Amino acid sequence: MTLSPPRAPATGARRLTATLYGYAFLDDFVLLYPVYALLFADTGLSVWQMSSLFVLWSATGVLLEVPSGAWADAVSRRTLLVLGPLLGAAGFALWVIVPSYGAFAAGFVLWGARGALGSGALEALVYEELERLGAADRYARVMGRAHAVGQAAAMAAMGLAGPVFAAHGYPAVGAASVLACLLCAATATRFPEHRVPAADGDGPGWAATLRAGLTVARRDRSVRGALLLVPAVAAVWGALDEYTPLLARDTGVPDAAVPYLLVLIWAGVTAGSLLAGPAERLGPGALAALLTASALALAVGALAGTPAGLVLVALAFGGFQLATVLADVRLQHRIEDTGRATLTSVASLGTELVTIGVYGTYAALATTGGHGTAFALCAVPYLLTAVAVARGRGKRGRPRGPGG
Repeated sequence: MTLSPPRAPATGARRLTATLYGYAFLDDFVLLYPVYALLFADTGLSVWQMSSLFVLWSATGVLLEVPSGAWADAVSRRTLLVLGPLLGAAGFALWVIVPSYGAFAAGFVLWGARGALGSGALEALVYEELERLGAADRYARVMGRAHAVGQAAAMAAMGLAGPVFAAHGYPAVGAASVLACLLCAATATRFPEHRVPAADGDGPGWAATLRAGLTVARRDRSVRGALLLVPAVAAVWGALDEYTPLLARDTGVPDAAVPYLLVLIWAGVTAGSLLAGPAERLGPGALAALLTASALALAVGALAGTPAGLVLVALAFGGFQLATVLADVRLQHRIEDTGRATLTSVASLGTELVTIGVYGTYAALATTGGHGTAFALCAVPYLLTAVAVARGRGKRGRPRGPGG
């Protein structure tokens, strides 16, 4: 008699990935994304005021990122993934109901809290559930596809935002965005979570978990290097993304066409995510080359000042997205089980800190030289990162896992 292999691991993996992809889709299916910079401008905000809002957004993440990651290690990660989108829904509702600087600021605080609650918790939950199923080696492919699903959702939202905005204005795109957040929270309740959080009064608690995670980063050089790589590749292009509607508007197209140009850019980002699985074993030399090519494409495309130039911007963003996913994979492979969400949040904290600096720098550059010049100059940090990665290859010798 031939016994069939157990189906539980395969069934568990399907449930996890289906929920993850649904969550990723709804998390980014926000019709406000391609037009909220235009909303701010139409409300009368200057580039400096918009940058101050982005700084407030990142500052909220700075304050909450690591504590929320430690909290995710101490309590249920699924609960945090449910709560986050509800905060986002409240923020988006404020933006369209009472559009003003104060409402935008409150919305960004709520959105920053939403991001902090999910950052670290999502990656840790997915990695540990895959590890429990004996499929940790699928993490890069699964997360790459999840990013791609989210980016496809963003492109779908951009495609819908144009006609919805043209027909019904900001209130309609705002209502659709709130609905997507509510559905995202409902989807998060379906995440499997076999890890049992400590009961109240038991276990180390989030503060002790935070200290333990930071101790690992101080003592393990490979973990520390992986932590630093994440903000180095994720921060600048993540900040520039907030200004892409203004870059697109400067090419001379009407406002209703801006979302369609953003679809082009996000098609590049999606392609970068889909390449994460095949590119998982890229060494430091290849990663340095990727960053260099992407930086040059960003500079040339932004300075072109035409819709066609945004094709190069799309290629650049795709390269940066691929590098971002690979940096996360590299980090996850170096972390032991203890403090995974905490250390992932430490990396995100570094990203937020660098992002704040980028917002201020961008405002100064765009005010004096325009959006194209600001984008081009923001490519320089990637050239410096590429040099550092290439030099690190020579010092370390043979790479350990993805990205070196």
